[in-house]
Amino acid sequence: MEKEKEEKKSGETHEGEDENVHKMNHSDDDDDDDDDEKAKKEREILLGPQVPLKEQLEKDKDDESLRRWKEQLLGSVDINAVGETAEPEVKIVSLTILIADRPDMVLPIPFVTNDKGYAFSLKEGTRYRLKFSLIVSNNIVSGLKYSNTVWKSGVRVENTRIMFGTFSPQQEPYTYELEEETTPSGIFARGSYSAKTKFADDDGKCYLNICYSFEIRKEWPAPS
Repeated sequence: MEKEKEEKKSGETHEGEDENVHKMNHSDDDDDDDDDEKAKKEREILLGPQVPLKEQLEKDKDDESLRRWKEQLLGSVDINAVGETAEPEVKIVSLTILIADRPDMVLPIPFVTNDKGYAFSLKEGTRYRLKFSLIVSNNIVSGLKYSNTVWKSGVRVENTRIMFGTFSPQQEPYTYELEEETTPSGIFARGSYSAKTKFADDDGKCYLNICYSFEIRKEWPAPS
């Protein structure tokens, strides 16, 4: 059964990926691109051209009331992370898979695959949480969205979209932890899965778009 989620709240393509998966990927990409372009045009109409954050901070700095208003609006901005350009930059640093009674599985992005081409392997029926680490620089990123689509044997089995929110630039990474989930179990649930993960903002700017494969097993793989 397909799993669909919409709530508030990382890569190489596996060589053996089904051709149908590629076709679905292209279809999903087209839909996402259309939505992102529409949102970008609407935002440009409403807000006008984006201005470098440093320029915003320095403008009217002698006006005490304006300075206080900007501090309230922008929050605690790390000046050292503010660049000269108007475009924000977001680097998705890592994905950590948190599982009770097991060491945290820290996966730098882009993923490093094993000899079978998998980014990671999980045991069936395992309760886990995903935690992303990301760094924001240059400017405020508004409406950062995470989407994740998973296929098995060419059939889409999961399509997740989560709004991470708005982040100010800072040198230290942000962490964002998702709600707990459970891997599927049973003989038909085991095997290879293909996935695509994407991060984009309200302007439609994409910061990460990766395809990878992972495995669900009957037991945990033996330590290497």
